[in-house]
Amino acid sequence: MLRFISLFVLTFFLSLNAGADTLESVMMPGKVIQGHVKWEDDCKQCHKKFDKEGQNQLCKDCHKDINKDVSQKKGLHGRLKESRNCVECHTEHKGRAAQIAPINEKTFKHSQTDFELKGAHADATKTECKECHKPKVKYRDAPSACNACHKKDDKHDGTLGVDCQSCHNEKNWKETRERFDHNKSDFALEGKHADVKCDECHKSKKYKEAPKDCFSCHKKDDKHKGTLGQKCANCHTAKDWKETTFDHGKDAHFVLRGKHATAKCESCHKPSAPSLKLPTSCVACHKGDDKHEGTLGNRCEKCHVEKSWTSTPGFDHDDTKFPLLDKHKAAKCQTCHKNGMQEKLPLLCNDCHKKEDDTKGHKGDFGTKCESCHTAKDWKLPSKFDHTRDTKYPLKDKHKDTKCVECHKGKLYGQNLKTDCYSCHKKDDDNKGHKGRYDQKCETCHIEKTWKTLIFDHDRDTKYKLLDKHRATKCDSCHKANLYKDKVKSTCVSCHKSDDKHKGQEGDKCEDCHNAKSWKDAKFDHAKSKFPLLGKHFKVECKKCHLTAEFKDAKSECVSCHTKDDVHKLKLGPACETCHNARDWKAWDFDHDKKTKFKLDGGHKGIGCYECHRVPSKGAKLVTSVTCGDCHSSDDVHDGSFGRQCERCHVSNTWSEVKMGVGVSR
Repeated sequence: MLRFISLFVLTFFLSLNAGADTLESVMMPGKVIQGHVKWEDDCKQCHKKFDKEGQNQLCKDCHKDINKDVSQKKGLHGRLKESRNCVECHTEHKGRAAQIAPINEKTFKHSQTDFELKGAHADATKTECKECHKPKVKYRDAPSACNACHKKDDKHDGTLGVDCQSCHNEKNWKETRERFDHNKSDFALEGKHADVKCDECHKSKKYKEAPKDCFSCHKKDDKHKGTLGQKCANCHTAKDWKETTFDHGKDAHFVLRGKHATAKCESCHKPSAPSLKLPTSCVACHKGDDKHEGTLGNRCEKCHVEKSWTSTPGFDHDDTKFPLLDKHKAAKCQTCHKNGMQEKLPLLCNDCHKKEDDTKGHKGDFGTKCESCHTAKDWKLPSKFDHTRDTKYPLKDKHKDTKCVECHKGKLYGQNLKTDCYSCHKKDDDNKGHKGRYDQKCETCHIEKTWKTLIFDHDRDTKYKLLDKHRATKCDSCHKANLYKDKVKSTCVSCHKSDDKHKGQEGDKCEDCHNAKSWKDAKFDHAKSKFPLLGKHFKVECKKCHLTAEFKDAKSECVSCHTKDDVHKLKLGPACETCHNARDWKAWDFDHDKKTKFKLDGGHKGIGCYECHRVPSKGAKLVTSVTCGDCHSSDDVHDGSFGRQCERCHVSNTWSEVKMGVGVSR
């Protein structure tokens, strides 16, 4: 103890001599590293009393990158198999220049990091740590991408990107994982290209700069001297340079026929005019051969063919926009072409035949499209016009026999006739029909075959099916106003209110009892009413209780029907059901003790009902006095001097017996 005090005193004086040093700095086992200097006087930043795990957390709070590795199980610290305290590896207070994160490069397991050393990277004789881990850079911040370290070794100068590992491996930089598959690039090696050495096309290691077009490599092989352009692939293939695949018809859109097929390319594609887009008209090449000197126009192909210029198979008018049919075939050319072949003639019938329409035809009312009905075979033949096929309005049944002018009274094409029935048949509706009450949708019910045949199906076309007698009912019986504007209600009472003999007592839902087959055939279930029919009531005819159709007027009390059957003459009240039931009138069961407030005991037992209930009940309930004096006033020897409450002294067993302990006060 004395030694401890001496040590404390010595420490105290030393602290006084230290000047600026604090007491905590004097007590420290040594100086902290330079990076921790600013927390040297604040021990609680790194130390937590009596809590080692808490101290670990303080370390991780400052070293957030380490804390992140631990939580994500990445990096060296995240891969430690067992939980360890930071101080086991990192010991402080060893001086400013102390190395508290020592790493033994010879024994350090790089596989525990995010970058495992493989191939040449794992060979310490080839790769030293300092080659990747630069001074003043944390080990964890060393780059892991190949290009970060080997950019200077990239002979492609970045033209192939920075994903070096796609071809190279760690074992040997000069070795590639597998031979480069050129067919997976933008330029697949086909034919003779597959045997060509790489450096014949790739003059430098910048592979992507190698040209892909044929002309760049085969310019010296071009025997056309550029007159056919630079797209060699249009004709040649990599299989054989001399073999051509060019199809003049498909690729140049000009099929070589006749003598054109044997003509040399240079005949048309001249060196003086190297453009590949040559005119395709005959006159462009054969203008000097035109013996007509242009009088028949520039379309030589109308008469001449490629087989022989002198051979003229004859002009076929059917190849023009106006093929010659029937009587037009016999017409001479000059009949129409009065001013030579260069004149553009009209193609419409009306342009030539207008005077015939004005004098013998429709006088222009049916427009100028004569070909819609007439043919070149014979002007007078029946019309080829099919109203069903050629218009949006097919003619059916009686409409087929109707003449055109009956509907088309004015200009045919300028009229725009309406196609609804009402537009033409309004007068029929007004005179013989519904007078507009059924709106204008005649086709809903009528058809063209005969006006009287109806197709309307009330069950199918409406939400209200016609059943039984409703099916035979005429439309006007229900639809008295406008059919489509006035919505007819579908409830029974809306039509049959006047037929309701119940005067509305049974509500508006007639269909609960009645049906459309017969109004008198009702299906009412009395068991669902307030008065279910039980016992003998079940066989009783309705009219026995319901004297009129106003059913709810019928009373449900027994006495209302069975007054004549009451042998008690109302002496026992009107509530017959108290004793009797509907099963049998003679079967009755009444317990006076349980159902009344007057228990029959003693002398009251066995007494006849009429002895107490002597007069008929005047009200709805049976009211009988229960005081002794009302019945036994003649038996009262006290003449009423002791009041009417005889039960205070007497018992019902016998009148002469008096209750024990009862005295008489005077």
